[in-house]
Amino acid sequence: MINNYKHIIWDWNGTLLNDVDYCRRIINRILVDNSLPELSLEKYRQIFTFPVQDYYKEAGLDFSKTSFEVLGKDFIDEYESRKLTCSLHDSAVGVLSSINKAGISQSVLSAYLHENLVFILDHYNLTQYFDNIIGLDNIYAGSKTHLGLTLVEQLNLPKEEILFIGDTLHDAEVAEAMGVNCILIANGHQVKDKLSGNSKIVLNNLRELNKFLNL
Repeated sequence: MINNYKHIIWDWNGTLLNDVDYCRRIINRILVDNSLPELSLEKYRQIFTFPVQDYYKEAGLDFSKTSFEVLGKDFIDEYESRKLTCSLHDSAVGVLSSINKAGISQSVLSAYLHENLVFILDHYNLTQYFDNIIGLDNIYAGSKTHLGLTLVEQLNLPKEEILFIGDTLHDAEVAEAMGVNCILIANGHQVKDKLSGNSKIVLNNLRELNKFLNL
């Protein structure tokens, strides 16, 4: 399977970085501050979506009381303060290393702020695996489709030789817009049932991906 591809594009948050429960704890603190009930991990993963203001609304936050810009900055300020307490998903380094050894180039495409993405990849000693590190120019985790379209042009490869790996339906939407294949990993920010309503391949974790790609 891996021999079909010349380039792998990775999502970061939830796909390689296991920050799901960390994010849930932060949004729960914001919910409590606004006299709203906390989210279970399952509920968080059921309602999480992009753009993130949609899941803020689903969680009960009222932007007429506190703007999304204020809430979003509150979230990211706390996220940044302890982000390095998060771990990589099991097998993340092994998969990246195996793909690299197979001679296949890799990129990261994320809705995370670009400069923070560069910093955290360097912290986890992952920069060596990526030819391109691409994040948004703001903290509000909106769509990254425009970045994906630019990247696929820059790669200058047949689209059937590019694979996108992510953990949300937005990743699948970005891959579709780019015209490339997609695999979704179901232990990230969205539940498997939500991902499985999509025609893309859905695997439980990176260990399964390793086997699927015959690495």
